[in-house]
Formats: sequence, C-alpha cells, structure tokens
Amino acid sequence: MSTSSSPVISVIMPCFNSSATIGRSIDSVLAQSFANWELVIVDDGSTDHSRDVVSAYHDPRIIAHAQTNRGVCAARNAGLKLARGELIAFLDADDTWDRECLEKLYQALSASAAKLVYCGWQNIGLPGGQGEPYIPPDYETPDKMALLFESCRWPIHACLTYRTAIIEAGMFNEALQTAEDYLLWLNIAMHNSLTYVPEVLAYYHFHSPNQATNDRARAAINHYHVQKLFLAQQPSFATSLGRTKVRKFMFEPLVNRGFECYWNRELNNARRLFRFIMSHGYGTMSEWKYMLPSLLPIQLHKIIIKIFENTHD
Repeated sequence: MSTSSSPVISVIMPCFNSSATIGRSIDSVLAQSFANWELVIVDDGSTDHSRDVVSAYHDPRIIAHAQTNRGVCAARNAGLKLARGELIAFLDADDTWDRECLEKLYQALSASAAKLVYCGWQNIGLPGGQGEPYIPPDYETPDKMALLFESCRWPIHACLTYRTAIIEAGMFNEALQTAEDYLLWLNIAMHNSLTYVPEVLAYYHFHSPNQATNDRARAAINHYHVQKLFLAQQPSFATSLGRTKVRKFMFEPLVNRGFECYWNRELNNARRLFRFIMSHGYGTMSEWKYMLPSLLPIQLHKIIIKIFENTHD
C-alpha cells in the first residue's frame, strides 16, 4: 500500500493544552503491534507544557508541528498535509488504542474493497455504568446512508481510512467546532464502501467532571447543522430519503437530547434546545407541553416545573 520510504499509516494527533494526557496517547501509538506508522502531532497553540512532553520523545517516527491556535479542524488538516502514509488514523491527545488496533484495522481494510474501516470502542471514566464497551453493527447495507445520516456512528479514533478518500471528501470543514468528523464520514461513505472489525479497539477517556455535559445543546444543534450542510451538498440523497424522514432524522436527536437535559435539570441546555425545536415547528402536543415554558423567563420556568412536580407527587 505504500513505497518503502513512506509509512503505511499516518496517525494524526491534534493537541491543545494536553500536557496532562498526551504522553499516555503517544505511548498508546508506540505500543502498537503494527509498527509501520508515523505520528504527526500538531500543536494548536498550546500555552501549557504540551510541547515539552512531546519533545521528550525521540522516536524518529514522531513528527512535531506547531501552529497558532486555529481549532481542531485546522490542526487535523495541517496534519493531513504533512502526512506521508496512504492510510490515515486519528487519535486525539487524550485518547488511546488497544495495542492491536492499527494492525486489525489495517488487515480488515487490506482484505476488502472498502475505503474505510471502523471498530468498537469504550468510554472510560464515566460514572453510573455509562462506560460499557460498544461494538457497532455492519453499516454496509442498502440503508447505509440513512443509518449514517441519523447520527455519527463511530468516534474519530475508531476508524482507519485512505488519505485520498479524505481529500476527495473535502477534508475537515474548518468552520465547524463540533461534529466535524461526522460530516467527513458522511461524505466518504456516500461514494465508498465500508467494512468493520467487531472488536473494541479504541478508548475515549473522560478526565473532567464537566466533559460529558458541557455544551450539550451546542453539540446537538451543531449536529443538525452538519446534517443540513450535507443535504445541501447531496440534494439527491435528500430527495431519496424524503421530507418526512429528513425531518425525523434531524429533529428527533434534538428532542431526545432536550428531554435528557430537562430530566437531568440541565435547564439552560434544555431551554435552548426546546426553543430551537419549536422554532422549526417540530414535536408532538405532549412534547410541546414541556417545551412551551422555555419561552418564559427561566425563573418562571423553574416555578412551573416545581408546580408540575408537586401536582404529580
């Protein structure tokens, strides 16, 4: 898959103020059973000791690049421009892989005509049993694009794909702050086949108590905007899916996230989502019963919730 002078796989690792975690992520790459890789670390204007941590590694396969702070998409795109491998894997500076991750993904991709392979993953550090291992199903079915359009089906570090496929898909949209990988996978899958490894090989590490809950509303609304952007780029897909399914796939995740926030009493996030949903005229009558008070001042909204709770005790 590559010339003898080039690595087979380029691993791209964006970094911003990750001095506490990046060493563990680099060690995860160094421990891979598949050794024909290069690791391109793009420091996106860190102000902590991230560069010192990286400079302590002397493996010639590690390439360090620094730029002014431009965001994770710009950092990944910079890494793609430096990458020499025919295949690309992404690993953020606070996540890790099973030691056989690259080897198993490479073997699966080499044995197929697919342009992207994904695997199972596990979230580490979440409370309340939220970190169960997850193995996704085979999405290479007649309903592939509808399934992928509904939600992002794998995290960025749980796949391996061809560099040419990423470039043809337009690389990362630097205007996006979240869900940027979701748009990339949609564009790749639209014109290429997928395969998968039904094993947990990637690990997402939660290291902050707020990491899992911050900006839930923004993330959900960004997901909607990515879907809207994809439909604008692929009008034939929108036509084939039909208006009813398009609205369902775009708004049901917002409704679900809104009520998740509501019942967890993350009221600011819930109110923002509810107002967004209502502005597009979506939802059932029973859902609007809960969403309508979001149009009121938040203190009045809290009083209504308290009254409602008391009447249902």
